[in-house]
Amino acid sequence: MKRILFLLSVICVVFSFNARSAQTPYLDKAEYMFQKVWNMYRVHEHGLFSEYYPNTYKPDLTYFQDNTGKKAQEVSYLWPMSGVFSSTNLLMEINAKKYKPYQDSMIKAVECYYDVTRTPPGYQAYPGKFEYSDRYYDDNGLVGIDYIDAYESTKNLLYLAKAKEVFTFIKSGWSDDFGGGVSWLEGVRDQKPACTNGKATVFSLKLYQATKDKRYLDEGLLFYNWMMSHLLDSTLHIIWNSFSTVSASPDKVFYTYNTGTMIQSSVRLYKITGDKKYLENARLLAEGSFKYFIKKTDNGITYIDDLPWFNVVLFRGYHELYDIDHDPKYVDAIISGADWAWENARDEAGLIYKDWTGVKDEKKQPKWLLDEACMAELYARIAIIKGEIKNK
Repeated sequence: MKRILFLLSVICVVFSFNARSAQTPYLDKAEYMFQKVWNMYRVHEHGLFSEYYPNTYKPDLTYFQDNTGKKAQEVSYLWPMSGVFSSTNLLMEINAKKYKPYQDSMIKAVECYYDVTRTPPGYQAYPGKFEYSDRYYDDNGLVGIDYIDAYESTKNLLYLAKAKEVFTFIKSGWSDDFGGGVSWLEGVRDQKPACTNGKATVFSLKLYQATKDKRYLDEGLLFYNWMMSHLLDSTLHIIWNSFSTVSASPDKVFYTYNTGTMIQSSVRLYKITGDKKYLENARLLAEGSFKYFIKKTDNGITYIDDLPWFNVVLFRGYHELYDIDHDPKYVDAIISGADWAWENARDEAGLIYKDWTGVKDEKKQPKWLLDEACMAELYARIAIIKGEIKNK
């Protein structure tokens, strides 16, 4: 009897939550999170953002080649800020008149990271106004994707030129050892990670679709084939984290975003070539990632134990596959988690927890820029899928 009562109470909670969540359109959620980020994190005259809210929080940062001695500073590093650029571009596609000023501001901001003191030019990890810093190939992949997306929404040839320049920088990191691929950090060749080469694959294919220049398709296939031959777990159908050039073996750790970029790339190759092997690859990767990453708590809440932005990159792949197959299985798994987070995992300021289940009390914890910026993109994508607006 107690078990029955417990199950009934869970059903009532979930039903009540679903009813409340459905009352707020996803586009409203996207715009709400977008404005939260701009109002709470934007701290500099050049349109730059803080790494955390509140900006007084300056923890050690652990997403660099050398994880010692780097703390959050006056403004954010390039990676977190790219999440704002991505969400801006997607909202720009939805409402160009409203979001063009924001996109213009983001262009100004990202150019603060542009470095011409090294050849070829590229984007360094921290704005040159403050310091000379390393240049990461995966960061530049994000900038390149953001620029080609900005070009698609505006047809501004300057953005296309910037994207092509970024591609030149990324390709300068290619080496033929271990079959090819690009390293993580300029000048350091101890690994060839999925984050760099997966983003380069997506970027190459987007460049081809924008320009119809076959060179970019050929480059995209080089990156794609290297990823699938060196970093694919052919049993689980998900992507390993990196290939070590020291041990000559893959680093068998899994993060959602690495598989997400390859789902997205597989779908785009199918659209470009019509070859169904790429669509089958996308389906295998989607199912593999679903089985490995999608979990449920004891009370039935769907979640993924990974960074929110990583999960949004996975959702990009699911979204593009959904546009082909119209099977909601994969997108619905992440939508369910995002719905729960909206109702149960926000602090008093309206910022969303890193843990979407709300099990960990993060009300008073500082919130990372990337964790919040990616939510605007996610809710906007859900709005497109749910038919609230049409993606151009």
